[in-house]
Amino acid sequence: MSNYKEERPWGSFEHLLEADYCKVKRIIVKPGERLSYQYHHKRSECWVIVQGQATMTLDDEDFIYDSGEIVEIPVGMKHRVWNRGQEELIFIETQTGTYFGEDDIVRIEDDYGRE
Repeated sequence: MSNYKEERPWGSFEHLLEADYCKVKRIIVKPGERLSYQYHHKRSECWVIVQGQATMTLDDEDFIYDSGEIVEIPVGMKHRVWNRGQEELIFIETQTGTYFGEDDIVRIEDDYGRE
């Protein structure tokens, strides 16, 4: 699979690897933006923060992660990332599990009106 980038209202993501055993993305979140509050039925995620500072909501509790830190998100955990900083937030997301489709996103809350 070749790399491709997808733009979103909050920033963008680039597919780095898509295989039957995992999917890897580079995700960029614009300053002041955040992703939807969501969870997944069929995959867990591991995020490595590589630039900026991430405010993470994990099961209704907020945490701060800096560049170089790792966030583990098991199947079913509600999660959201918010870039409260002045520079782009960049992290590498590795998905593992049984299914990696975008339709495994269950949105609880979304700033952009997506379901």
